[in-house]
Amino acid sequence: SYGGYMSLASMTFYSDRLVGGVERYGISDFISFMANTEAYRRDNRRAEYGDERDPKMRAVFERIAPLKNVGKITKPMLVMQGANDPRVPQSESDQVVAALRNNGVETWYVLYADEGHGFLKKANNDLRREVETVFLRKLFAQ
Repeated sequence: SYGGYMSLASMTFYSDRLVGGVERYGISDFISFMANTEAYRRDNRRAEYGDERDPKMRAVFERIAPLKNVGKITKPMLVMQGANDPRVPQSESDQVVAALRNNGVETWYVLYADEGHGFLKKANNDLRREVETVFLRKLFAQ
């Protein structure tokens, strides 16, 4: 989740310097994340990230949200997500993938129907590595 957010954030601010990005189950917008993460996690996340209900914190979240800055991403992205993720809901990946594709950015999306946060099943983890390898080879061959 943190690494996925950082990948998206890096792509929004440094897309001109990067050939592409790989993002796994990352937060694309802290406000939508807080609204859609499992209810039992919200108070702990608010203590960690800040409270999106506070207008000043909400303004920070809006400013730093990769989803709000997705127009700055111009390079290909690979996004991977577990459909049963209780930490970072699938909606975080769905919305960033839709926005990237709407902007004409080449976007690969792999949704693992039988995974949660992370890819713990060997077959899925093997597939993750294969997809990342194919994606990165394509990027670096250009």
